[in-house]
Amino acid sequence: MKNSRCKKLLVFLFAFLYGLTPAVSAQGAGNEWHMLNNEARELYRAGKYDRAILVTQKALQFAEDNVSPDHPDVGTSLNDLGGLYETLGDYAKAEPLYLRALAIWEKTYGPEHLNVGTSLNNLAVLYNKQGENAKAEPLYKRSLAITEKALGPDHPELGTSLSNLATLYRNQGDYAKAEPLYERSLAITEKALGQDHPSVGAILSNLARLYRTLGDYAKAEPLYERSLAIREKALGPDHPDVGTSLHGLAELYRTLGDYGKAEPLYLRSLAIWEKALGPDHPNVGTGLNTLATLYRSLGDYAKAEPLYERSLAIREKALGPDHPSVGTSLNELGGLYEILGDYGKAEPLYSRSLAIWEKVYGPEHPYVGVSLNNQAVIYLKQGDYAKAEPLYKRSLAITEKALGPDHPDMGTSLSNLAALYQNMGDYAKAEPLYERSLAIRENALGPDHPDVGTTLDGLATLYRATQRGSEADLLEKRVAKMRAVKR
Repeated sequence: MKNSRCKKLLVFLFAFLYGLTPAVSAQGAGNEWHMLNNEARELYRAGKYDRAILVTQKALQFAEDNVSPDHPDVGTSLNDLGGLYETLGDYAKAEPLYLRALAIWEKTYGPEHLNVGTSLNNLAVLYNKQGENAKAEPLYKRSLAITEKALGPDHPELGTSLSNLATLYRNQGDYAKAEPLYERSLAITEKALGQDHPSVGAILSNLARLYRTLGDYAKAEPLYERSLAIREKALGPDHPDVGTSLHGLAELYRTLGDYGKAEPLYLRSLAIWEKALGPDHPNVGTGLNTLATLYRSLGDYAKAEPLYERSLAIREKALGPDHPSVGTSLNELGGLYEILGDYGKAEPLYSRSLAIWEKVYGPEHPYVGVSLNNQAVIYLKQGDYAKAEPLYKRSLAITEKALGPDHPDMGTSLSNLAALYQNMGDYAKAEPLYERSLAIRENALGPDHPDVGTTLDGLATLYRATQRGSEADLLEKRVAKMRAVKR
């Protein structure tokens, strides 16, 4: 069973892209340093990350040669270089650069300066991507406190900080904490910048994604639509951010099974990104990957395969062979071959995806759990239960440790392990796992979420196998009613 955890949010926090570069003194690194920064920015926007790194390294060297090693301009170059390595998934290189930038800015400006808040936020994003939520949360909170103290409770920068913290909670599955933060972020940003500002569109898109995750599609759809309308009006119909809103709306319709609505949105989003960013940009790789998944859902495997392959090629070229997004493409292509029953092709793709994610994130990250789960599915389908069981168990342990015992992804892991035991005929082991999965999913997602229906299906099948037809009938009727309402 594939999981939305594979979808990685790519956030990039180059300070100068957000207008947060520290003020430069008259004795700063000079005009050549500024020119190098501008060149690196343009290369980043074009998706030419390797060249952007070279230029940023040159800017850093120039700053170190012309000002003191603790000058804020050096901090800016370190921060920017860290941001590039973060984008490329080289978190081991990014972290010490961010930490050194933070130390410089704290020494220069003091611990409560806005630029320190920016640096803390960048580190938090890095740790969030690595699944180190325990490290990320206090940094987000400190960044938020700095921003609020420096700018006041109604400044739009505070709205950004609140949205970032909300996204952390969303990724942790703590939706009850995420929702009010998004709502406060939206209220602040609308008041400060107006209801039609592009930043409002970005927050609406984040809130819509939260509701989509919760299965509250009636709330998600109008937010996606408003986000799209704002961005089209403010930025024009061919702006990459319009492509992002189209893509989010397409993802919603695909989740709903409305493939007829999803496909043209995916295609328009992809066309915008190809025109604005070029055919080899990582966003194009993302668009191709999700379009391929749509065709896979439609059973049009002949269309899906070349799109997955092109997505993989783009990501390998732009981001390098060990980037986590490459792991995602490998995982999805493996999923296609799994559906086709070509386990000989699927297994090495899953294995390579697992190796990438373990290297980047460490052995206990949720993405590693996803990859282990997918390998276990192959063994389950082949009837090799002895190989499947330890992988499912390790996947479950990783998920519980990383996300907590009540995260909706725990519902998925428990349901999968229950299905294995059901196939083995070990109903005594399967039943409590299904019941725990059901409780988690109902509590986290609501009683009518499609994932609840999936667990009910499995439990109903178990009841029939154990001669409890009347109990199975009740569950099947509930599922039928849920799905009739969704249609």
